[in-house]
Amino acid sequence: MAKRMILMLTMTALVIGALGFLKVRQFQAAAGEAAGFQLPPEAVTTIVAAQETWPTTLAAIGTLAAVQGVTVSADLPGTVERIAFDSGESVRRGEVLVQLDTRQERAQLAAVEAQRELAGLNFDRMRGLLDERVISRAEYDRAMAEHKQTDAQAGEIRAAIERKTIRAPFSGVLGIRQVNLGQYLAAGDPVVLLQSLNPIYVNFGVPQQAAGQLQKGGEVRITATDVAGQAFAGPITAIDAVVNEATRNVQAQATLANPGGRLRPGMFVQAELIVGSSRSVVALPATAISYAPFGDSVFVVSDFEGANGESYRGVRQQFVKLDGARGDQVAVVSGVKAGDEVVTSGVFKLRNGAAVVVDNTVKPANSARPRPEDS
Repeated sequence: MAKRMILMLTMTALVIGALGFLKVRQFQAAAGEAAGFQLPPEAVTTIVAAQETWPTTLAAIGTLAAVQGVTVSADLPGTVERIAFDSGESVRRGEVLVQLDTRQERAQLAAVEAQRELAGLNFDRMRGLLDERVISRAEYDRAMAEHKQTDAQAGEIRAAIERKTIRAPFSGVLGIRQVNLGQYLAAGDPVVLLQSLNPIYVNFGVPQQAAGQLQKGGEVRITATDVAGQAFAGPITAIDAVVNEATRNVQAQATLANPGGRLRPGMFVQAELIVGSSRSVVALPATAISYAPFGDSVFVVSDFEGANGESYRGVRQQFVKLDGARGDQVAVVSGVKAGDEVVTSGVFKLRNGAAVVVDNTVKPANSARPRPEDS
């Protein structure tokens, strides 16, 4: 009985040992296959890094303002007799915009003119009589004063008639009219907005830390989404003397040429201030940068050797230092050198040593001054 048990246990141990040996061989074979396994290459786009010269700039947000802008209003009360302009048209300085009713003033002027003529005749007569010593000097002086008084009254009424003729105080573009024929206007009631558009101001603020970089005459470039594909430039013409206590910004003003009046007061614009000498950078599309809390990086395409000894195209992660942006581009000042082939799209799915296949059929945007497609 004991011999039979020993034999059975021996047979069981041999079977278990054989099975274990087979499993170990299977695991070793699987590990060998896994070690030689490589993921299929990822499709990416690339760009060959090139050295560029960028000016040292400071970005700011600006608002456009008219060099001259007023709401033309009534100087004296009266009824609108004639409207001599159309909304939105250009006018020159001195052009008549609105004529108020002046019938009463013209009647008063006619009466005063008659009095003035009579006073003039009396004054001439009194002067002759004074020369003949018929009248006293006091009577002559009274006649002269009456003549001057009627002359001043006539001038006052002419001035009132002129003030009821509302004219453009300067050349510019009119807004939407705010009066109608027959409407009674009180003194100060608005008639129409008038803006001078060329040249035009851009007002912007910069942090107090950068205020020392502002200089009168420094160049400012602006872009506006409403005027796509066109850039405007002009000099800084004024810098505020104080720092705003609420924002800790210093306000500055630049003057821009605005042919055609495409820029309008009140528009939001992006301003770029040239504040220093140019610097050498490697400009890459913003899509090439992998942003992370521990540092920004890019993926550079290189040749690698696989486990089986064959070479393949892969990527290595390279940390970079950035310094500013312009349009679709970012400036890389260290970490990438000219001639490196850098991945520009698909960086989120890459890792060190990953195999890639380059397909540049469709590339991401890489323009220093992008233009929206729907513009």
